[in-house]
Amino acid sequence: MLLLLLLLLLLLLLLLLLLLLLLLLLLLLLLLLLLLLLLLLLLPLLLLLLLLLLLLLLLLLLLLLLLLVLLLLVLLPPPPPPPPPPPPPPPPPRLLLLLLLLHPLLLLLLPLLLLLLLLLLLPLLLLLLLLLLLLLLLLLLLLLLLLLLLLLLLLLLLQLQLLLLLLLLLLLLLLLLLLLLLLLHHHHHHHHHSK
Repeated sequence: MLLLLLLLLLLLLLLLLLLLLLLLLLLLLLLLLLLLLLLLLLLPLLLLLLLLLLLLLLLLLLLLLLLLVLLLLVLLPPPPPPPPPPPPPPPPPRLLLLLLLLHPLLLLLLPLLLLLLLLLLLPLLLLLLLLLLLLLLLLLLLLLLLLLLLLLLLLLLLQLQLLLLLLLLLLLLLLLLLLLLLLLHHHHHHHHHSK
């Protein structure tokens, strides 16, 4: 009898812990949803700004390129005809010179392009995280239900009517929550496929 009571106490503690974990997960899910919503609302604006910045940089790059080409044309005279005996070293290729002069600008463009890519991928990553959290929540709920059933069996053995009643109510509540989550998941899946 004492052993059964101890077991009951342990199960109740475990149940409380699981419920807390469930609550935390639900909060996290809510936060993620809010973040996703915010991101989807702000994304067009951010993308527009980034594209404008990229265009501006490209224009700057083109202007600089034109300037450098002009400079190279002015500064680099055509090489004189070489005398027959010692051939002079060939002048450095103009393209290489251009690249050397332009590489800081190209380095500036690269992070911007990466940022643009990240902004496009972020909602997708958040959605994946959201789905993972939903799955975790479902698993946790199933675990909770199993624990509750175990507790009910124990209570039947101990014949504690009041606790039994309370647990039955909790079980019903959890089953409803589980059903709701499954429906949500199914609806999301269906919506995703219909797109």
